[in-house]
Amino acid sequence: MLNNAEWLLQLNYIDFIRDIGKEFSVNKMLTAECFKKRLEVGLSFFEFNYMLMQAYDFLYLNRNYDCSLELGGDDQWSNILAGADLIRRKEQKPAFALTFALLTKADGTKMGKTAGGALWLDPKKTSPYEFYQYFRNVDDADVIKFLKLLTFLPMDEIEKLSGLEGAEINKAKEILAYEVTSLVHGKEEADNAVSATKALFSGGGNIDNAPTTEITDCNMNICDLLVACSLTKSKGEARRLIAGGGVSIGDNKISDDSFCISKELLDENSSFLIRKGKKTFHRVIVK
Repeated sequence: MLNNAEWLLQLNYIDFIRDIGKEFSVNKMLTAECFKKRLEVGLSFFEFNYMLMQAYDFLYLNRNYDCSLELGGDDQWSNILAGADLIRRKEQKPAFALTFALLTKADGTKMGKTAGGALWLDPKKTSPYEFYQYFRNVDDADVIKFLKLLTFLPMDEIEKLSGLEGAEINKAKEILAYEVTSLVHGKEEADNAVSATKALFSGGGNIDNAPTTEITDCNMNICDLLVACSLTKSKGEARRLIAGGGVSIGDNKISDDSFCISKELLDENSSFLIRKGKKTFHRVIVK
């Protein structure tokens, strides 16, 4: 594993433009699909240079590590081909590109931090429960595609699931969420996520596995609490969520953003449940 900052940060711009930039035709670059789309909304010089930088990465790896194949999402096709062509020009060697379908949502946008709503593999950034819930609540149109791309279920089993309609599609979502969570976080965490989901949504299972935040102030304002639980990014967002009727504690909807929690909310475990919208639950423990 290498960090391309090791060589990119050492580049001299004049040398780079003279030695690498001369190998690129602006007219040809503008025919690339990635640039044609960006031209409609505005293409910065930094973005235009990205193809040169990625192509140089491929050339550097070929020269220093004998790398002759670059893999990437199919939105990187033009950049990878540019690198393969640069290697042929500079080194007189063959080089190759291999791309794969992007993981996109039903609306055609890709899943990732650039598109917003990133789903992290790191459990510190996206807990196993949140990870499970993401796939449990994907769009109906995405379920079968994700089962094919992200799990090792036999294709004939997936084909049977593709026949489910209406409320029955939830069975396929549960299988998808469990399989992907098991692959990324292990079977134990997947089982915990299922148990927490049952506890929160149907009254069974173990609530201890639900996402939890511990606080020490039993009189915390509801907006501060939402931020502390990472249910909102700011108090302003919290106030808007409350105004829209999107916050409940237990079975009680919170309508006043000046509301403060109190000991009366606590159960025998000194905890209570706060809900954002219909599907996002969070357990709060007061120490």
